[in-house]
Amino acid sequence: MEGSNKVPERLINYRVYNENNALLGIATVDLPEIQAMSDTVSGAGIAGEVDSPVLGHFQAMSATFNWRTIEKPALDLAKQQAHHLEIRGSQQQFRTAEGKLASSPVRVVMRAIPKNFSLGTFEPGSTTDSSTEFEVIYIKVFVDDKEVLEVDKYNFIAKFGDTDMLESVRKDLGLA
Repeated sequence: MEGSNKVPERLINYRVYNENNALLGIATVDLPEIQAMSDTVSGAGIAGEVDSPVLGHFQAMSATFNWRTIEKPALDLAKQQAHHLEIRGSQQQFRTAEGKLASSPVRVVMRAIPKNFSLGTFEPGSTTDSSTEFEVIYIKVFVDDKEVLEVDKYNFIAKFGDTDMLESVRKDLGLA
């Protein structure tokens, strides 16, 4: 949040696109959890145990797209290959200095491989509640058009703001 005159309030709305910039349909999206891999460190010199995170390494990241109905674009995402998914949203903020509401962009870009596709349920007059669950191998998040997060598991990138946690590891491994 820039200064104290912008109060973030809510996501106004969003759309989901594929690699061809085609709108994929109406879905709610459960974004991945970024959870560090960790291991317990104990022994001489430590008063107990420490669950120490592994620098720049994260547990499996899942994203779920919940579709209202069964549609061809959603079924195309069931192909077992990496898919480019982009969620473009608009967030609402209250600007205290001007006393008005404003919007700002938020964008989440993912490369993801489908793990599960549920066709849902057929019931007259209802949504099918179909869903696609993905393993996210790459994610990049932009807020106000500024990159704030990038995790690329296959290319050893773990950036938070301007800090790449794996830069020194890539160098140590001869990848940089």
